Amino acid sequence: MDTRQRRLRTVETILSAAGISKSFGGVHALKGVDFELAAGEVHALVGENGAGKSTLIKIFSGALRPDSGRILYLGKEVEISAPRVAQEMGIATVYQEPLLYPELDVVENIFMGREITNRYGNIDYREELSRARTLFEMVGVDPNFLVEKVGRLSLGLNQLVLIAKALSYKSRVIIFDEPTAILTEQEARRLFEIIGRLKEQGVGIIYISHRLEEVFQIADRITVMRDGEIKGTFPAREVTRDRIVELMAGRSLRSSVRRARPAYGKPVLSVQGFTRRPQYFDVSFDLYPGEILGFFGLVGSGRTEVALGMIGIAPPREGSLLLDDRPVNIRAPFEALDLGIAYLPEDRKTQGLFNILSIRYNISVSVLGRLKRLGFLVDRDREAEICNRYSAELSIKLRNINNLVSSLSGGNQQKVVLARWLAGSPRVLILDEPTRGIDVASKEEIHNKIFDLASRGVAIMVISSELPEILKISDRIIVMHEGRMTGIFDRESATPEGVLRVAMGEAGTGIQNQG
Repeated sequence: MDTRQRRLRTVETILSAAGISKSFGGVHALKGVDFELAAGEVHALVGENGAGKSTLIKIFSGALRPDSGRILYLGKEVEISAPRVAQEMGIATVYQEPLLYPELDVVENIFMGREITNRYGNIDYREELSRARTLFEMVGVDPNFLVEKVGRLSLGLNQLVLIAKALSYKSRVIIFDEPTAILTEQEARRLFEIIGRLKEQGVGIIYISHRLEEVFQIADRITVMRDGEIKGTFPAREVTRDRIVELMAGRSLRSSVRRARPAYGKPVLSVQGFTRRPQYFDVSFDLYPGEILGFFGLVGSGRTEVALGMIGIAPPREGSLLLDDRPVNIRAPFEALDLGIAYLPEDRKTQGLFNILSIRYNISVSVLGRLKRLGFLVDRDREAEICNRYSAELSIKLRNINNLVSSLSGGNQQKVVLARWLAGSPRVLILDEPTRGIDVASKEEIHNKIFDLASRGVAIMVISSELPEILKISDRIIVMHEGRMTGIFDRESATPEGVLRVAMGEAGTGIQNQG
């Protein structure tokens, strides 16, 4: 047993749950859950979407009340009846998308509702500023942005504001819910450093993430949830990734296996000199049948903007697009789709899904024109056949295709958007962040589907901010920095360090031959 594990067994338990149950309309979200968090520990909570993680942390944070069971905080049984009660106890939650007041500055956000006043009853902003500076210094952050409006700050700095606010309550427990999903690599590294400092100060951390790489990087213990139950708790150094994934999924997953590199012949798609200042400059590349072309870059690199130019949402000012060596002029996404080019957007909730409509409609909408009889009647039997086929092919977990798409988990919603474009039998598929925010099992299934499509000759372009994903699935990787292509790697030569250096603008491989 290493020093870290011995320490965990001797320190106090700050927060614990015993026999926690919660139901919603007959659906059991939590079933007799037991959980413990020690002082100075990072305890990761993992599981597929719908496993019960969010329900449990909402109970800890006062947003929900359990139907039964007990919560103990600092050794005493407590009732956390509201978020304000949790905060005042010293239990804080940092959500994926920070909930702050964008028109107020950092100091005002930290002390909102608890303003410091002088003897005359007026807000003592100078004292608030001094205390805010101390809070940021506690976690090693230079507080040079305290008087900035929060709405002008990056999402990473917004998270730091929430952490400082948590410390202002003298929080002993901080819950992080998917904290790196919206952060850059640099911001994520800074967050991990801050979590390390919080541990040293004895703060207990509950850490929820779908990214198992970072879970194993920072967690002391890992608890797996599935179907509202705890399936196991393990010291992070004594359990394998495969074991965690099996417990999350309830089955042994078929790992995605890299295919043989495709034989490059004639490109199906050629981008030549794409320029749309200031988003991107002189971007040129080829995409081949059966190829998976990874597109990687840090936030602001222009990777998504190039894809939007290809499908006509924001066409380039200069350059040309060739399909089968013939110039095409795409000015709208439906024109791209007519040519066999489909795009799965980065933000499925606002760009990819019709949330108030059925699963059936969300899948079939791309092919409704083909399903019409007599010019206006939709062949409902054929529509249902297509929906059921792709639901089965992508292992979409649903009760009925006529249910609202909003009733599905995030991973299954992502599969619905993918099913829509697959129903149109595209020749070129552009996937922007195809696995962002979804559970490990769904991610593995989508990777397998990408490999399957490529093996059938579909040309696939994958844009991702997750470097491990890009390295895992790509045949070639194009790297962008500040709107320019700064490197092309084949999968044999690509390393995490090499790709990241080029993405950060450091001298790297340069642009190599594309074949």
